[in-house]
Amino acid sequence: MALSKPKKILAAAVGTLAVAAGVTVGVLYATGVLKFAKPAESTSGAYLFCYFVGNEPAQERIHFAVSTDGYHFEPLNQNEPVILQTLGKQSVRDPYILRGEDGYFYIIGTDMKSEEGWTSNHALVTWKSADLITWTDETIVDIRDFGGEFAATTRAWAPQAIWDKEKQAYMVYWANSTEENDIAAMYYAYTTDFKTLTTPQPLYVREGIQTIDGDIVYNAQNGKYYMYFKHDEDQTIAYVTAESPVGPYADEPVVVSLAPTGVEGSSMYPITGTDTWVMIMDEYGEGRFFAQQTTDFENFLKLRRSDYTMDFNPRHGSVVAITAEEYDALVEAFGK
Repeated sequence: MALSKPKKILAAAVGTLAVAAGVTVGVLYATGVLKFAKPAESTSGAYLFCYFVGNEPAQERIHFAVSTDGYHFEPLNQNEPVILQTLGKQSVRDPYILRGEDGYFYIIGTDMKSEEGWTSNHALVTWKSADLITWTDETIVDIRDFGGEFAATTRAWAPQAIWDKEKQAYMVYWANSTEENDIAAMYYAYTTDFKTLTTPQPLYVREGIQTIDGDIVYNAQNGKYYMYFKHDEDQTIAYVTAESPVGPYADEPVVVSLAPTGVEGSSMYPITGTDTWVMIMDEYGEGRFFAQQTTDFENFLKLRRSDYTMDFNPRHGSVVAITAEEYDALVEAFGK
C-alpha cells in the first residue's frame, strides 16, 4: 500500500533523523564520549572516603564513607561528622587522608570557614589516629608564621602529602596565595610529624593562572610523578609530570577529565590487587561526584553513573585503602 503524502514526509524526516543520530553516535563513540570503563575487581580489604559536605560552618567537618569494592560508598554515622575541629577556624575543607610510614593514619585539611570569604584562611589543620576511630594531635599549621612573603597569606588550600623516600619525610603540598599575589600557585614543604613544616618552596607556578587542588601520585610503570590539578582555564582536570615529587613539573598541561561540567578537587586511588586507578572529582556545580579510571595515568575512561555510588553530597575529599578489620571496626564504631 502506497504511503500518503503526509506519511511520506514523516517517513523521510524519521529517516533523516536516524541517519543523523547514527552519525552522532558514531562520532561520540569515536571521541570516547560513549565509551565506559569496566569497574576493576578489588582483591582484598576495603576503602575509606574522607570528605566534607558543604559551605556552611556545620558542613565543614570531617565525614567518612566506606566501600568494599572501591566504587560503591556508604556514609558512616548517618553522614554526620566523625571529627569536630576545636582549633583555628573550627571548620575544615578538602581533607586528605593517608596511611603513614609509621602505621598511623593522618588527615590534613584546609583550616577555613568559607562564610568569611574565599581569601580568608592562612592555615592547615592536621589529625593523627592509630585506628581511624579516635583522632588526636589536632594541630594548626599557620603559613603566616613563616613570615616574609608568607606573612600576608590569604589562601592555604587543599593540602595533601606524599612520602619522599630520598628525604625520608612527607612532602606536604598545597595552593597558596598572598595579598601581594592573589593568583594561587602550588607550594611544598617537608614534615615528619604533621605538626611542623620546613619553609615553603614553590612547586608549580603558572604565571597569571590560578593553580589549585594538586594531587600527586607515583606511576611505577614509568617512574614518573603525575600532578593532577584544576585546569582553571576550562574548569577541567589536567596533569603534568616530573622525575621527582618536587619537580620540576615543566610539561604543558594535559587535560584528562571527562566530566560534562566543571570539576575540581580530583583524587586518585588504586583498586587493590589491580593496575586500575580511579579518579574521583567534585562536580561542584551539580552537587555530585564524577568518576573515571585508568591503567596508565594518562588515558581515562569514564565510569557509568550506575557503576559507582557517592550520593550523599560529598565535597572535595580523598580515599585510602583499609583492611577488612579496619572496615568492620569503623562500621561498628560509627554505624551506617
